[in-house]
Amino acid sequence: MRHDILNGVLPPGLQIRQEALADQYGVSRVPVREALRQLEAEGLVASELHRGAFVSSRSLEELEEMLDIRIALEVRALKLAVPNMTPAVVAEAEAVLAQYDGSENPEEWRDLNMRFHMTLYRPCGRQRLLKMIEDTVLANHRFLRTYISVTVGRAGPQADHHRILQACAAHDVNRAVRLLEAHIEKTRDRLRRKEQELPRRN
Repeated sequence: MRHDILNGVLPPGLQIRQEALADQYGVSRVPVREALRQLEAEGLVASELHRGAFVSSRSLEELEEMLDIRIALEVRALKLAVPNMTPAVVAEAEAVLAQYDGSENPEEWRDLNMRFHMTLYRPCGRQRLLKMIEDTVLANHRFLRTYISVTVGRAGPQADHHRILQACAAHDVNRAVRLLEAHIEKTRDRLRRKEQELPRRN
């Protein structure tokens, strides 16, 4: 269920019917109820009184706030990680970027993007911080896809990735975190432009 929510198979706003999910996954309603409780704790499912459970949705304002949270978490992780960056970590990140360059599948880009960033953050040595970053990115990517088309492509993000990695390899903490913050802010800027394009409600 988590995989299907994160990948848009169960879209934001969908009302969840336990009987249908039990049939879909070939299980009884008991594990479905337990899964829903866990997914609600993760913010992927929301319950409303007298209406039941729904796949969580986000407003543009909420997404913008989540990107601010990402900046805070990821900049802190990278700041702690860069002094511990080893040639092996740099080589691993370079290999992910090479795979990213060779991929023509936008769905794969998401996973490679996550792998690249988490490879850079892992040397920070803060497991709870890393888990928070991973959960935040995964939980909100499906909403960002609604507002930011895959037509944005990979050229711009990849150029950012290479510059960030170069700064990390040089152990230039200030440059690395500055580039990372600008990288995430570009996504926030795209959201703001998208919001301006949407028709205003009376």
